Amino acid sequence: MSEYLIAREELEFLLWDWLDLAEDCGDAIDRESADAILDLSARLAASAFLPHYKTADRIEPYQNESGVLALPEIGAALREYAALGLFSASFPPELRGLGLPSLLANASFAQFLAANVSTAAYVMLTTANARLLAAFGNPAQIEQFALPQIEGRWFGTMCLSEPQAGSNLGDVATRAVADGEDALGERYRLTGNKMWISGGDHDLSENIVHLVLAKVAAPGAPPAEGTRGLSLFVVPKILPSGERNDVAVAGLNHKMGYRGTTNCLLNLGEGEGAIGWIVGPPGQGLPQMFKMMNEARIGVALGAAALGYRGYRHALVYARERTQGRPFGAGGGPSQAIIGHPDVRDMLLAAKCYAEGALALVLYCAKLVDRAEEDVEAEALLGLLTPIAKTWASEYGLAANDIAIQVHGGYGYTRDFDVEQLWRDNRLNTIHEGTTGIQALDLVGRKLRDGAALALLRGRIAQTAIAAAALPTLAGHALVLDAWWQRIADAVETLRDAGPGGMAANATALLRAFGHGVVGWQWLDRALLSVDAPEDAFRSGKLWACRYFFERELPKIDAWLRPIAAGSDIGAAVPAEFL
Repeated sequence: MSEYLIAREELEFLLWDWLDLAEDCGDAIDRESADAILDLSARLAASAFLPHYKTADRIEPYQNESGVLALPEIGAALREYAALGLFSASFPPELRGLGLPSLLANASFAQFLAANVSTAAYVMLTTANARLLAAFGNPAQIEQFALPQIEGRWFGTMCLSEPQAGSNLGDVATRAVADGEDALGERYRLTGNKMWISGGDHDLSENIVHLVLAKVAAPGAPPAEGTRGLSLFVVPKILPSGERNDVAVAGLNHKMGYRGTTNCLLNLGEGEGAIGWIVGPPGQGLPQMFKMMNEARIGVALGAAALGYRGYRHALVYARERTQGRPFGAGGGPSQAIIGHPDVRDMLLAAKCYAEGALALVLYCAKLVDRAEEDVEAEALLGLLTPIAKTWASEYGLAANDIAIQVHGGYGYTRDFDVEQLWRDNRLNTIHEGTTGIQALDLVGRKLRDGAALALLRGRIAQTAIAAAALPTLAGHALVLDAWWQRIADAVETLRDAGPGGMAANATALLRAFGHGVVGWQWLDRALLSVDAPEDAFRSGKLWACRYFFERELPKIDAWLRPIAAGSDIGAAVPAEFL
């Protein structure tokens, strides 16, 4: 079954040929060491994560008097992962990490996400939690709470949403009252409820470190309103004294996918109040949490891409083996493999474009992460592309899984085949870390506000178009790409002048057009590396996929942009009673 995970040839092409991993590794990691890490990841993903993929879907976590219990195989796999130091992969040596570039660490992690996304989710949440603490916590908090997570002994969560406050964090009602000071900093007592907390409780690790958004309030006084009053607190399940903190599981949420990842409603302060330590200054909770949320957005996108990729690989193998029907118009003869039917090849090309395009987009963002701390242009591009990567990968990774079911026909929606579970798992990713609509408002309302990041992106797209224009086989694509991007840029200007109502009404349409434009650019950029290898089936496949995307996918941009140009307000104008 490991042949259905991320193909090594794919990773080598993306990492070394396209994204030039060597320039990010420096002297610390050579090609041989990087390859050894990828080999190790592929073997461990196949031997420890993949075998319980379907079991964890069937045997969900449950709660009894001792707490929340998860499938033992999940804990065993994560202990193997920790023993090999992979929780620490992307952390610097001074934090006891391996110091891998984000690009290499994400390529490694993609194998685990493809093998078993619900088990790998514990890793994603833990590393993001530890990275936030390493960035904003004081030395004692880093030592006490971040380092055990980097070692993989403790796991972490992010506690933002509440039953009444999902994406609108200004409505958070959890309150924190000062409770003195100790070696870990200013101590508070927290009371409130947190909903949809992945990894919120389980028996898989020694401790769980919750990062909780709450509002500081004086005793007996209401907390501040809006997001400016939000502060961030580190709230462990087990206190440094060894006592159980006042954090209780009120119930488990049962999801259609990611069933191996516990998802909890947590009550903070059923007794005297959960003890937590403020991270950084008061009122900075949301800016701090964005560091974790943005990392999680890239992580969700990588998982969506990995699931879509695995679904595509299943469909490709099935289409080559399954015989059904004869060529259209043929009077008789033996049945052919269904990959011989043009409609099936069309579906497989679409799935290839979606899955490989999503994986490439997310790894491109991972490379920007490596550059962002020292390169303001990389930081700006990363900010612009984060909502694009999160949305496009989660929507079109899911589309690849949908196609995989269709290619399997009636078998595709049975539990005997993996593709139906891959679709269910991936369906959650369009909601995880912000829905498509939320990402669209982020893109239009924040990331495109001053035009500087878009100008940088257009510059990179122009470089690709110029290189492609010099090659007869790709020159036509260069003209098409430039034309579409001019229309996207015009739509951006239209929305800037449309006011808040117009922006909100058409933000999602622009996001979708923008995402297709970015992926089209990257397909052409990779095609530049494939034109001189006509006998190489792998690289020739890239050229065919690029052609498919330009002929079948980029024209969809027109349907998204026309309503923007026309000033359509139908979403805002339709009366609610008519829906």
